[in-house]
Amino acid sequence: MFKQIDQKKALLDTKRPLSKHTVKSLHEKLLLEWTYNSNAIEGNTLTINEMKVVLEGITVGGKTMREHLEVINHRDAILYVEEIVAKGESVSEWQIKNIQRLILKGIHDRYADVYRDQQVFISGANHIPPDPFRINEQMDNLMEWYEKEAKLLHPIIRGAMLHAIFVGIHPFIDGNGRTARLLLNLELMKEGFPPIVVKVENRLNYYEALDKANTAKEYDDFIRLIAAEVEVSLDLYLHAMN
Repeated sequence: MFKQIDQKKALLDTKRPLSKHTVKSLHEKLLLEWTYNSNAIEGNTLTINEMKVVLEGITVGGKTMREHLEVINHRDAILYVEEIVAKGESVSEWQIKNIQRLILKGIHDRYADVYRDQQVFISGANHIPPDPFRINEQMDNLMEWYEKEAKLLHPIIRGAMLHAIFVGIHPFIDGNGRTARLLLNLELMKEGFPPIVVKVENRLNYYEALDKANTAKEYDDFIRLIAAEVEVSLDLYLHAMN
């Protein structure tokens, strides 16, 4: 499944280090698109151009404070993930809580970096997340899987499964989807892949593949969806090299 992707990744590696101008340009493009799509999937109504000006410090009339904060917070969470990557640190529960805390900063501070104490349901999904009293155990199991079995997997499989299993647990009251997509990209970036953007127009396929992963424990559809986006990002970087 990954032969062509791995070849493109190897080609990109031969072109490193990239020029500072290219890196800055690609970073700004992906940061904006990642922030736009990840928030749009969760219902944020700001357009990509409106998000661009919000990131520049300008308020958009007719939009809620929450929508503005979601943009700024997501940008800050991306920068935090990039710090983790730069330090070469492994994913931990503490980092996961920090990512979610940044996402909810000023929005739902009481729900930030603490696991939920009530039952939740995922709109449109057949999968029902575990009862609150099971969250700690399932998060422990996830981290144990990550530290042992996951290390042997291809980075795309590891990142996709980390995302899917985490969303299935749905440990927080809010911010689970954005946290999961940040964790996915954290895994990819640690291995030298560029971050990917799960596009809002692919939301239906994304949700269906996630639901299949969590109800039937069949991850192939979701892994293929993520792999396709990895190839898109690699193509973007390789095109910038020409």
